[in-house]
Amino acid sequence: MLTIIMETRDNEAELAQTLSVLVAGAVEGLVSDVIILDHGSKDGSSRVADAAGARFCTSWDMKEIVLSARGDWLLLLEAGARPAGRWIDDVAEYMSLNKTPARFSPSRLHRRPFLQRVMKRTAPLELGLLLSRQLATAMARPSTPLSDFANGRAVRRLGSELVPAWVAIGNRPGVENP
Repeated sequence: MLTIIMETRDNEAELAQTLSVLVAGAVEGLVSDVIILDHGSKDGSSRVADAAGARFCTSWDMKEIVLSARGDWLLLLEAGARPAGRWIDDVAEYMSLNKTPARFSPSRLHRRPFLQRVMKRTAPLELGLLLSRQLATAMARPSTPLSDFANGRAVRRLGSELVPAWVAIGNRPGVENP
C-alpha cells in the first residue's frame, strides 16, 4: 500500500488535478491514504482535500506524519503533478521488487525550455519521490520539509512519466504563482 504526501499553499486547482488522477490508484487498491501538509492556504485547498478524503494538516511534526502513514511506501508529490500512463502498475511492481527510492521519468510531452533545462536546477520533487516508510522514518525530523527527503538522493527511475506541477493550470516553469 502507498501513502501520498504533498505540501500545499494556495494550490486549490493544482491539488484538485493531482487528487483526481490518484483516484484510480485508490480504486485499484494501491493508494491507501493521502496526506496534505498545508502552509497557510487561504483558498479552498482544505475543501478539495476533504472532498477527496485526504487528511489536511495545518500544523504537523514530520516524524509523526510519516509514522501515521498507512502505506509501507510513501510517494511525495508537488501539488499539480500528475502521474501518467501505467503508473499504478509500475509503482506496484517497483514496490514489490525493490527497497531503494525511485522517481518518475520526466514527461516527454512537457519539457522545460532548453535554457531552463541547462541553466536551472530541477526542483527536488519535480519528478516525485517514492520511498519506503522505513527509510522516511529514519530521515524524518519534526520540521523536515518534503524536499529534504529528495535532496541529494540517488534514486532509480520508474518507467511511468510524471506531468510536472508547473504544467498545471498553464503555469510556466520558473514563474512563481502569485
